[in-house]
Amino acid sequence: MSLAASTITDLRAKLVEGTITPADIINDIRKANEAADPRVTGYLSLDYDAALAEAENADLSLPLGGIPIAIKDNINVKGQGCGCASKLLTGGYTSPYDATVIAKLRAAGAIPLGRTNMDEFAMGSTTENSATGETRNPWDIDRVPGGSSGGSGAAVGARTAVAALGSDTGGSIRQPAAFNGIVGLKPSYGRVSRYGLVAFASSLDQIGPMTRSVEDAALMLNVMAGSDIQDSTSAQIDVPDYTAGLDGDLNGLRVGVPKEFFGEGLDADVKASVDAAIAKLEELGAEIVEVSLPHTEYAVATYYIIATAEASANLARFDGVRYGNRAEDPADLLQLYTRTRELGFGEEVKRRILLGTYVLSSGYYDAYYLQAQKARTLFRRDFEAAFEKVDVIVGPTSPGPAFEAGSLTADPLQMYLADIYTISANLAGIPAMSQPCGFVEREAGKPLPVGLQLMAKPFDEQTLLKVGAAYERATDWHTRAPGA
Repeated sequence: MSLAASTITDLRAKLVEGTITPADIINDIRKANEAADPRVTGYLSLDYDAALAEAENADLSLPLGGIPIAIKDNINVKGQGCGCASKLLTGGYTSPYDATVIAKLRAAGAIPLGRTNMDEFAMGSTTENSATGETRNPWDIDRVPGGSSGGSGAAVGARTAVAALGSDTGGSIRQPAAFNGIVGLKPSYGRVSRYGLVAFASSLDQIGPMTRSVEDAALMLNVMAGSDIQDSTSAQIDVPDYTAGLDGDLNGLRVGVPKEFFGEGLDADVKASVDAAIAKLEELGAEIVEVSLPHTEYAVATYYIIATAEASANLARFDGVRYGNRAEDPADLLQLYTRTRELGFGEEVKRRILLGTYVLSSGYYDAYYLQAQKARTLFRRDFEAAFEKVDVIVGPTSPGPAFEAGSLTADPLQMYLADIYTISANLAGIPAMSQPCGFVEREAGKPLPVGLQLMAKPFDEQTLLKVGAAYERATDWHTRAPGA
């Protein structure tokens, strides 16, 4: 197995033994990228020389010493462009500071390597809304990698990155993790600092790891989690050792299965894979309990009111004055604003800003935004009631496998529905994770990964990871690679 295809755990063991060096890993990733199908293009940019320079001084005694990490293009890394895959920022903005998660990863010995593609400003479910290039799914080049962290998902899935960072506002880590056959973890809201993440919807956004194994996700979360004085929404709650409980069994653990996740719209083959995964958890000692999340059908509508309202406010700062590119030769200040935003933002971003401005406008605030906030409380209560009966909730990550590129670009509503199972975790602020649980075929010889989603109580990532690790030890879905 190449170093680029290894897990962090395996690489750390070899680094400590002295059988490889950090430079060996980076050079192997370079070879993997050169050999990979150029249509996958998970990365927007790679700076091998800078990474090799950092590798020379890597402290291998640190938890992630010598491990290169790919970074989504909406997370600030000092000295690197932070373009959010948008014409408005790309080539026009270089970050003067490290996001808190980058500072923590560096302190733990990790090496930022490359920036990955995404939907513009994290708005989308396919990475087709990127203004800086297209990314495709390494399992089937005619299909999307998911979004908005599709570049990170495709890079880890294609074995051209050991691990990556993504951001999750409504499923943007978990859905591409499912489509690319990897592990994607959205921590509880407040568990990981958002300082240095370009905001899309501030009350929903979270940064999380995208890895090849549950243990790797736990390793990265150990480093990334914790309160931050730079982020007033980060929680002042002790961070446990997430790797310490991974070896436990599932005897006595109660697993909830929400009946609303298995109704109309769920692909039959995906359902079969998820049903088999639930049966495996029962075989491992868990008690399976049916639960209800009765407001699930309202999740997409609620999310797109709250998220777009917050996006319309957050993106107001990109006006051609303070960040990035600006329109040339404006006649006056108003034209500077309007032309910069007209030329800089893509269609999906404009659609969401307009929707968000509408739901916040006078006369419609009470009818839409206020009602959505009330509905959000109902989602939280749904989960509170369910978690009185069970320890974790499991179900499908996405209603179907990765869909064909371009098949939903003319129908945004259908694309939004692809996130129906992931959105409610963001609205409730709870941790959730997707991990591989099988494959389906839409074309002979082209298996498509299926994701199993696990959700836990707020700040109970430990139980989430324990269940995920037990399932991973009992199956081999996470070891399979595209083209293998």
